[in-house]
Amino acid sequence: VQLQASGGGLVQAGDSLTLSCVASGFAFSSYYMGWFRQAPGQEQEYVSSIDKNGGDPDYADYAKGRFTISRDNAKNTVYLRITDLTPEDTAVYFCTADSDRYYWDDYWGQGTQVTVSS
Repeated sequence: VQLQASGGGLVQAGDSLTLSCVASGFAFSSYYMGWFRQAPGQEQEYVSSIDKNGGDPDYADYAKGRFTISRDNAKNTVYLRITDLTPEDTAVYFCTADSDRYYWDDYWGQGTQVTVSS
């Protein structure tokens, strides 16, 4: 099983990014997909999730309005679009797959670093 996240990098405040996470080794379309993030010195926090068919997106309160989750089951890929980035968005972003969209304890990727400079 692999969840390979990419698309992070060093960006300026106000920029936009699209993170991608390619899954392999399991039945991607049978799992809910989610994104979490961990900022330096902080605990990991939930960002967003999406149902198996690409509907019913859910966002943490801080993510509403600037974050958009989507998925392409034909490509085994989940995306996270972030607009109007701020330094507070600096974190490692992880994608995860889960069968019940609650515990998020099935599969995790290695994360991609997003660094936002002011």
